[in-house]
Order: sequence, then structure tokens, then C-alpha cells
Amino acid sequence: MDYSDLTTLGITFGLGLIVGLQRQHTGQKMAGIRTFTLIGVLGTVTGFMTRDFENPFILPAFGIALAALLITANILKLKKSDETDVGQTTEVAALLMFALGAYLVLGNQVIAIIVGGAMAILLYVKDKMHGFIDKLKDKDISAIMTFVGISLIVLPILPNKTYGPLDVLNPNNIWLMVVLIVGISVTGYFIYKLVGKKTGIISNGILGGLISSTATTISYARRTSKVKSVNTIAAFIITVASAVSFVRVLIEVGVVIPDNLPQIILPMILEFLILSIVSIFLFYLINKEEKGDEMPEPKNPAQFKSALIFGLLYGFILLAVAFSKEEFGNDALYAVAIISGLADVDAITLSLSQLIKGGSLDASFGWKLILMASLSNLLFKGIMAAILGTKGLAKLIAVCFGISICSGLLIIWLWPESWHF
Repeated sequence: MDYSDLTTLGITFGLGLIVGLQRQHTGQKMAGIRTFTLIGVLGTVTGFMTRDFENPFILPAFGIALAALLITANILKLKKSDETDVGQTTEVAALLMFALGAYLVLGNQVIAIIVGGAMAILLYVKDKMHGFIDKLKDKDISAIMTFVGISLIVLPILPNKTYGPLDVLNPNNIWLMVVLIVGISVTGYFIYKLVGKKTGIISNGILGGLISSTATTISYARRTSKVKSVNTIAAFIITVASAVSFVRVLIEVGVVIPDNLPQIILPMILEFLILSIVSIFLFYLINKEEKGDEMPEPKNPAQFKSALIFGLLYGFILLAVAFSKEEFGNDALYAVAIISGLADVDAITLSLSQLIKGGSLDASFGWKLILMASLSNLLFKGIMAAILGTKGLAKLIAVCFGISICSGLLIIWLWPESWHF
């Protein structure tokens, strides 16, 4: 006896029960827990027959028969119902259940299990998804469509070879980094849309760091000029967003050079922990009567113009880094990292990561440049907070960022090369 076939049947029963349970719980009369289980078993048995009899026509014949049964049932349902809009979710789910039952036999079981579980979850979150979609604005749809265009239309057509001086400008690679940065920002933006505006001051800082720590700094600094009582709250949210920006940097490094991440992660995590400790100190300074304000509505993070500007900036920094390294050596890269970090820490992080990936920059030195660029960006945000906010905010940010920047410089100076995973 082939016990693997029994295991396959057991998996089919499990998937059928889960999906059928969800359908019956929503009040579907066409197909419930028993029907979905039987459909899944039918698909698996059909797969067994197709495999054992080596007949490729058995599976499509049973599939057509099932589709005919569903069509007949739908016609009868339409005749008895006065509703003009009758959904097809259950029918499509039933056909997919049959296909999954067969695929468990003839294909990859892991994929079949993942698809079956995902189908059950997708059916379960129907109301929440509809509610979320109803809340979307035109700019949210625009963000989705722009990201689709950036990632699925523009990226595939760009040539994957280097051009220009110093042999570092690869259009496909540059645009891939654009997709990565826009993707991180879009993810943070839609998490904000999902959880709502009043997410609490901690969540505001985390989401602000994912979307844009610089934009968060500017928004909350401006708020303090209108409501001076929120200085500590604003400083806390700005500091948390800046701490999360270090996590964002690690995500970028992990995507581009995952093999070098063990050499880079420890000093970056230490700087993140220092900012986190400072944030905790600010949190306890906040008066208990003060409440977190709503997070300012972020701008559309997926705009083609912004993506194009980032791509050009990234390409320019790639050239600047390569030129500085070739003409003046590694020490000149500190100046490039500081200047570039003032403008955009993502671009210099990705540029240095590409050099490390290509082998022209050692990871043990590259992380110092990335951290230096991050500290430069921290200084820029501190200056913006001081210019746009109140004196009270400026004092708090000066202390918090001053501790973080000094600590970061000590990490760069004193960190032993042997300390890594």
C-alpha cells in the first residue's frame, strides 16, 4: 500500500474542510463543508486515475462534468432568486478546490497547500477587504497603478547591461532599486491606510519611518509651531521614525547583498538600539494627559516623477562613489557618504551595497560608509526639525540626535573588525 496516497487524501480532506467551513459559515447554500470536501476528494481521486491509468483525458472530463453541474445549479438558483447580482465566488472556489485536489497528486503538494490555505483566508477576509477598498481614494488607486507600471512595465523593458563612464550605470539595476524603495514606501503607506489615522504615537513613528522619516520629521515639526504642547510627542515620533529608518536601511542591504548582511547588521542594530533607548526616555517624558494626535496624511509614495528623480539621483551617486574611489581612494568615500546622506540615505545605501556586491568595496568598510550616511541624514532631519519647529522641539531633538550621532561616530571609530556574525 502506498501510504503517501493516504497522506494526500488526508491533506485534501483538510483543505476541503477548511474552505467548506468558511463557505458554510457565510450562509452559502450551494456548497458547504461537505460539498467542498467531496469536490476536493473528487479532484484527488481523478488525479489518481489519471496517474495510474496514464490517461490525460480523465482529468479534463471530470473537470468539465463538475463545471456543468455548477452551471446547472446556478441556473436553478437564478430562476428561484429575485437578485439581479449573483456572485460567482463559491463556484470559482469549487473549481479551484477540484484543481487543487488533482494538483496534490500530479503537481507540487506544497504549492497546493499554500494556495488552499490562501484561498480560505481570502474568502474569510472578504468583508474586511471590501471595507478597505471602499475607503481607498483616487490617489491610493493611483499609487497602486503607478507601482504596477514602475515594476511590471518599465523594469522588464530596460536593458540589463552597463553604460557610460566607469562602467557602473545599469538601467535595469538602477530601476530595480527604484522598485525596491517605492515598494517599501508603498507598503508602509497601505499599512497606514489599513490601521487608520489614529494609530497611537508609537505606531505613528513606526509607520512614519517606513513611509519616509524625513517627511514625518517635517510634518510633526510644523505641528509644534501650531500647538506647542506637543513638543515631546513630536520629538518622540520623529525619533522613532528615525530609528525605524535604520531598519529600512538593513532591509535594503539585505535585499541587495544578503551574503554580506552578517558583517553589517551588528553595528547598525546597535545604533538602532541607541535611538530606541532615547525614544523610550522620551516616551516616559510625555505627560499622561497628552494624547497622540492623528498621523498626518502621507503623500502618494508611488509617483512616477518621484521615482524618476530617485533613479537619476541613485545613478548620479553611483558615478560619484565610483569616481571618488578610483581617483581619491576609500577615504574620499566618507565625504561622498556625508553629502549624499543629506539628500537621500536610500540612494547612497544602495550605491554602496552595489559596490560591495561587485567586490570593489569591502563590506567591513562599506558598513561604516552606510552608517555615516545614515548619521548625516539624521543631522539633516535634526536641522529641519529645528528650523520648522519650536525651540522646545529643537532642544529635545538636539539632545536625542546628538547622543545618537556621537554614539554612531564612536561605533565607526572603535568597532572591532572581528565583531560580526
